[in-house]
Amino acid sequence: MTVLNFAIPSKGRLQEQTLAFLADAGLHVAQSRGNRDYIASLNGVDDVIVSLLSAAEIADELRAGRVHFGISGEDLLREHGAADHTHVVEKLGFGRANVVVAVPRAWIDVSTMADLDDVAATFHLRHHRRLRVATKYLNLTRDFFAGHGIADYRLVESLGATEGAPAAGTAEAIVDITTTGATLAANELKVLDDGRILESQAVLAASLRAYWSNGARQAAFGLLERVAARALAKSAQILRIRMDAGVEAALPSLERSLGARVLSKTAIGNGAGEAAILVPEANLMAAVALLRGTGAQGAVTAHKADYVFTPANPLYAALMAKL
Repeated sequence: MTVLNFAIPSKGRLQEQTLAFLADAGLHVAQSRGNRDYIASLNGVDDVIVSLLSAAEIADELRAGRVHFGISGEDLLREHGAADHTHVVEKLGFGRANVVVAVPRAWIDVSTMADLDDVAATFHLRHHRRLRVATKYLNLTRDFFAGHGIADYRLVESLGATEGAPAAGTAEAIVDITTTGATLAANELKVLDDGRILESQAVLAASLRAYWSNGARQAAFGLLERVAARALAKSAQILRIRMDAGVEAALPSLERSLGARVLSKTAIGNGAGEAAILVPEANLMAAVALLRGTGAQGAVTAHKADYVFTPANPLYAALMAKL
């Protein structure tokens, strides 16, 4: 019986990146009726149903507690009021974009939010109406503008290409999402110096409002164990070296100063023992130098693992602490 509902994006680049992330962790989404099927299964973990929804719907479903896990953008979780009702299990490193305040490039004297506040007040006096700000991010915009003490404006909900609103005459400024800024520049817009509202990326989030039965928790453990084991393997190397007095002396420093962890070791004795040490990728050569500095004599080999499963499951433990 399916006990855990996992929502993922149903289309576009975000879906492609999500499927690649899951497949990299050995979690393959299987749509029995093809790409138009909006319910799927997750090969690799039992008792999980996959719902394919829009990224915005996923934020809503997480907030309502109708799904346990979802992959969506941080911007959408914040905009849809889901941030306070979810736990971000992992930031995924794709789907990166910034939510920004942008104004016409021709406004040469406007470069900060304080400048925009002045313009809004002057605009109201001169035109007897409030300056219009076009956006799909109504809540994020209200909160950000309030934080800068700006109240003399009116929101215009954007249903299409927000960056075209000033040129079309439907708004004077915009709040929109951008990756490179090229589209804004092409529309003769500029981002205010302090107008970055949010640096967003795709996240794996868990609903704090969902019903987490024992079965759901077991399924979550299996899913998160794969994700954590794959992430750890990708970020580290496993060093293997013949165990001797020099290695034994180096272990505390490796763990304390280089973030290494001893996966296994056999006692010093007949010379056949070995230590397996997990070392962060960036500290690989420093770890080898430290071993040599303490007199370790054996050859050091390094290799990448597909997964590193440790006794602790940090992603699952952090989730359980929130529930």
